[in-house]
Amino acid sequence: MSAPQVVVHRDKELMAKAAAARLITKIVDAQAARGFASVVLTGGRNGNGLLAALAEAPARDAVDWSRLDLWWGDERFLPDGDPERNHTQAREVLLDSVPLDPARVHPMAPAGGTYGNNADAAAEAYAVELAAAAGPEDHGPVPAFDVLLLGVGPDTHVASLFPEQPGVREGERMVIGVHGAPKPPPTRVSLTLPAIRAAREVWLLAAGEDKAGAAAIALSGAGEVQAPAAGAKGRRRTLWLLDEAAASQLPRDLYPPASA
Repeated sequence: MSAPQVVVHRDKELMAKAAAARLITKIVDAQAARGFASVVLTGGRNGNGLLAALAEAPARDAVDWSRLDLWWGDERFLPDGDPERNHTQAREVLLDSVPLDPARVHPMAPAGGTYGNNADAAAEAYAVELAAAAGPEDHGPVPAFDVLLLGVGPDTHVASLFPEQPGVREGERMVIGVHGAPKPPPTRVSLTLPAIRAAREVWLLAAGEDKAGAAAIALSGAGEVQAPAAGAKGRRRTLWLLDEAAASQLPRDLYPPASA
C-alpha cells in the first residue's frame, strides 16, 4: 500500500475544481493506455462538489464517457430515486448530462427493488457484479479501479465504514450490508477496506473546519478500526485532497508550501 500524499487548496471551491481537473487527466490517461477507465464515486458534499465541478469543466469533453466504468463506494439503502441516494445525487449533478454507456454504470441496488429490504442480499449481488467485472490482470475479486473517491466524515468514517463498527473489521467480503449506522439512514451498503485497497489510486476528499480533526487523526498513524480513513489506501497512490480549513490541524511538514 502507498503512503499518503497531502495536497492542500485554498478553499473547497478550488479543491473541487482542481480535483475535477486531476480526475479528467487520470481518466484520459487510462483510456489512452487500456481503452477504458474505471472510477468509484462517493457522495456527500465534497464528492458531489467534485462532480459538479467536473460537469462545468471545459476539459470534460476530453473524456470518452462511453468507455468509463462507474461504481459506488457506498450507498444509502433507500428506494430508487430517493434524493438522499448517492446515485440520485450523482445523476443530478453530472451523470445525466454526459453520454455514458448505461451498461457501464453500476449503482448499488435500492431498497424495495430486486432484493426487497435485504441490504445483505443487495451487498452480495454487488460483490458478484464486481467479481464479474474483474479480469485476470486484477488479481482479485474486484477490478483494480483507476481512482476510488472517498469523502471523509468528521468521525473519520469513509464509505459506510464507521469507527469501531463491524464493517471496518471485515477482512474477507468485498461488499457488506451496514446495519445500525451512527449516521442516518442506519441501513446502507458499502465496499469494505479490502475492496477499497484494490484500487490503483485512492483519493480522500475533506473540506471545512469540521473535517480538520478527522484529517489530523487519520494522518497521524491512527489505527483503521478507530479511524477508518487511516486504512483507506491505494496500491499505487493514496492522495488526500484538502482545503486549508480541513488541513488546519495537520503538522505543516506533512505537505509542501506550494500545495497551499
